[in-house]
Amino acid sequence: MKITDVRAAGLRGATPQGGWTEELAPDDVVHTLVAVHTDAGTVGIGSVFTSEALVHAALDLLRPLLIGEHALEPERVTERLHRTTFWLGRGGSVTHTISGVDTALWDLLGQATGQPVGRLLGGRYRDRVRPYASLLMERPERLCAHLRVLVEAGWTAFKIGWGPFGRESHRLDEQIVAAARETIGADALLMVDAGGSDSAWHQGYKWALRTAQMLAEHDVAWFEEPLPPDALDDYVRLRERAPVAIAGGEVLTRRQSFWPWLQRGALDIVQPDVTKVGGPSELRRIGWVAHDNGIRLIAHGWNTAIGLATDLQLASALPETDLVEYVTGSPYIDDLLTTAWSLDTDGMLTIPEGPGLGVELDPEALARYADPSVLLDPDRPGRDRLGADR
Repeated sequence: MKITDVRAAGLRGATPQGGWTEELAPDDVVHTLVAVHTDAGTVGIGSVFTSEALVHAALDLLRPLLIGEHALEPERVTERLHRTTFWLGRGGSVTHTISGVDTALWDLLGQATGQPVGRLLGGRYRDRVRPYASLLMERPERLCAHLRVLVEAGWTAFKIGWGPFGRESHRLDEQIVAAARETIGADALLMVDAGGSDSAWHQGYKWALRTAQMLAEHDVAWFEEPLPPDALDDYVRLRERAPVAIAGGEVLTRRQSFWPWLQRGALDIVQPDVTKVGGPSELRRIGWVAHDNGIRLIAHGWNTAIGLATDLQLASALPETDLVEYVTGSPYIDDLLTTAWSLDTDGMLTIPEGPGLGVELDPEALARYADPSVLLDPDRPGRDRLGADR
C-alpha cells in the first residue's frame, strides 16, 4: 500500500478560547486535520495543533518525501521525515505537521490489519480510561456554576487553569481552588494548571513553591506548568520541594527534547501533546523512558476529536496513562464524529476497539468547520509543492 496524497484542512468558526494573554482572533485556525490517501483507497486521519497555513507550508516540504512511500510503516516513514528535515525543523510547525502524518499512518496500519492502534503500539492495558474535564479558570462564582453542570453530567476529574490564576493575587488563587474543591467534592480529582507557557507569564520559583503548598491543602493531584517552559533548573528544585506532583512538557517537541527533563527528574508527570510532539511514534517512546524513570505520562490534549481518539489509543498502550484530557464545550471534540463521546456510569470513556483510531469523521458535521472534500474526496486534486491546486 503506497501513499498517493497528503491533504490538510483547518477547523474554523468554533475555536475554543485558549487562555493566552495574547489570544488569537476567534476565526484564526489553530487546529488542522491531516488526511493521508493511499492507492488502496483508504484514508488515515491525524490532528495537528498548528494553523492551517503553517501545516500547508510544512506539507509542501514533506509531500515529496511521502508520495510513493509505504503507508503501513509509520515509525520508519516519520523517522525519515524527522531526519530529512533536520536542518529545517527540529521542532515547531514541521514537527507538529509530522505529528498529524504519523497519526494518520498509524490509523492506516490499524485499518489494514483490522486492529486498534493501541494494540499495534504494544497491547491494551485497559479498555476504558478516566477523562478529566479541562476548562479555563474564571472568578469563583462563574467557575463553580460551570463545574456544577459537569458534576451533574457524571464527570469525576477536573483540571482548571489559566484565567486569573497567578496573575492577580495569592488570595484570589486560593479562593478559586477552594471553591472548586467544595463544588466537585472531596472524592473527585482536581488538577491546577498555572499556564506557565503563556507568553506573558511572570511568576518564578518562589511563587510556584508557595502556591504548591497552598494547593496541597486542597488535595490537588498535580500542579501543571507552574514555571516558564524552559526553566529546567527551577523545575528540578520545585519537584524536590513541592508537596504536590509537578506536571509539564506540553510545548516540547521531538523525543530528544524530553530526555533532560526525564533524566534530571524535573517532573512527576510528563505531558507531551500527540498533535505537536511527533505523533504516537514519538509519544510512545517518551512514555517508556518516563516509565523507566518513575514518571507518569498523561498526555496534554487541548485539540480535536481525532486528537482525543489518538490519546485514548495511547492510554490503552501505556501502563501508567490512566487519565486523558478532554476539552469540555469544544465542538471540535464533541461534534465531528459519527458516534459522539459519552461517559459511562463510572465517569469513564471507552477506548474504541475498531480498526485504526476506531472513530469516523462525520462529513456533514465536519462541513460546519471545514470542507470535508479537501480531506476525504479521492477525486479532488491535492496541492503541489508550491501550494497551488493541481
